[in-house]
Amino acid sequence: MTLHSVGKGKAGYTVYAVLPFFCLSWVRRRSMLPVLLILLLTIPQSYAAGVELASSLPAIARLDSRDTVFMQYLQDVETARRVLFPFRRSLPDQATAEKIASSLTIYAYTLRQEDDLLGIAARCSIPYSALASLNRLSHVEDTTIGKTLLLPSIPGIFVPEKPDTDLEQLLSATRAERGDDRYEGVILSIPRNGKTERFRFIPGDDLTPTERIFFLNKGFHYPLRSFHISSFYGPRINPITGKSGFHGGIDLAAQEGSEVYAAREGTVTDLGEDPVLGKYIIISHENNWISVYGHLSVITTALHAEVQSSSLIGRVGSTGQSTGPHLHFEIKQNGHSRDPAGLLGIFKGTAAQ
Repeated sequence: MTLHSVGKGKAGYTVYAVLPFFCLSWVRRRSMLPVLLILLLTIPQSYAAGVELASSLPAIARLDSRDTVFMQYLQDVETARRVLFPFRRSLPDQATAEKIASSLTIYAYTLRQEDDLLGIAARCSIPYSALASLNRLSHVEDTTIGKTLLLPSIPGIFVPEKPDTDLEQLLSATRAERGDDRYEGVILSIPRNGKTERFRFIPGDDLTPTERIFFLNKGFHYPLRSFHISSFYGPRINPITGKSGFHGGIDLAAQEGSEVYAAREGTVTDLGEDPVLGKYIIISHENNWISVYGHLSVITTALHAEVQSSSLIGRVGSTGQSTGPHLHFEIKQNGHSRDPAGLLGIFKGTAAQ
């Protein structure tokens, strides 16, 4: 496949089309111009950085060799992989990223009953992180029959201009903290769900380990971005009273004032101040689950508030019976406490996250 300039797009950017090799000789013959124009209307277009992609994306009916559009897509993916191969251990600089992004093509595929995201990623030879970030999926099971999935030809991360979910906010915050020009990305306007959305595309980028946990865990998420597990769930000696007892949650040591997020979407059903828990919040979730957040310095939510798993609800403190700044975090179902470590994928022996 070869890129050829076919005119000027919006804002003066050059518009390119991906032409099969057998079209090259036709371009030199004026008599074949009508045929060429028809071809350009039926194959995917890619635009230089900052320009809106075609509003009518090429549709893939089947993810197999019987679908010629799918085979075209696989060729685009293979071409992109060869271009990105020299950067497999580090991301390209800004100028190179813009050049790579100029060849991005996006296809549309309608999900079937048998489809799942990881399977689609495998068949398309594209990382699921690229599919997840472009389609703004909140977790790995966020796929429904009949939903249109956008398939990018280039591996990378698409950070939305206006992050919404916990994963998107983490994607944005992580890349802002890197402080390197290589991570600025390329601004693209992409048609999605009947409207145009702006993304910052970073070719070759992938999810961090923390971001993968957020995406792959449909249930509860970490309530802190950074912490150290100072006390696990189960029997222990109370550090305040010195007596043996049962610790119904886990303690996550963190800096005073660190942001505390709802571990799952739900409703704030109780909050206040307790002699033991200090300032606390209780959130009710579906299927009779609740999560408890204690020893807060500040509560930033309200009673009966509807929260998402990305919602800021308070800040780490040392109120109540506490030996230092940390978050006491509990999870219960049907009134019975559950070990948060198991639900969050934290295991003893893994002290720092």
